[in-house]
Amino acid sequence: MPPFTQAMIVANVIVFLLEQVLGGSIFGWFALWPWDSGLFMPWQLVSYAFLHGGLTHLAFNMFGLWMFGSELERVWGSRRMGIFYGVSVLTAAAVQLAVTSLMGSTAPTVGASGGLFGLLVGFAMVFPHRKVTPLLPPIPMPAWLFVTLYGLIELTLGVTGSASGIAHFAHLGGLLGGWLVIRYWRGQAPFG
Repeated sequence: MPPFTQAMIVANVIVFLLEQVLGGSIFGWFALWPWDSGLFMPWQLVSYAFLHGGLTHLAFNMFGLWMFGSELERVWGSRRMGIFYGVSVLTAAAVQLAVTSLMGSTAPTVGASGGLFGLLVGFAMVFPHRKVTPLLPPIPMPAWLFVTLYGLIELTLGVTGSASGIAHFAHLGGLLGGWLVIRYWRGQAPFG
């Protein structure tokens, strides 16, 4: 496993174990709280991505990080992978903060999903024709189609408010951040 991907997985697992030992108190300081909650702190723009709401949440995010992050890191190297993942996490946080501010939400956000969604769009842009078989439905499809459909589902669920408790707009923010980084690296609009 490439070093950055491995480091992120290990860090997330260690933080999850700390969550189990310290309980919910860690969320008060390190989850991403809305601007106007009185609990927001600048470091939460990054720290939220290491917290998870449960073992299943952690397992799915780390599986995705391993599956898509390993491939991208082998192509880009650890430095570029770190930049890409970091921008995806930060963009996910910014979009989530904007949406929670507009909606008046007071719930915190946790999880590496924003970074993972950045990796998904990166994978789709680097390997557009690579076959991906989602769990549901288990139908092989090109990566670009998988990510497009997944993004549309996230947008629909976010706009309709379905599956509450899931930060759909953080996922979309991660997609946006990853897409922008690839466009920048390629010198494509809106950058070149």
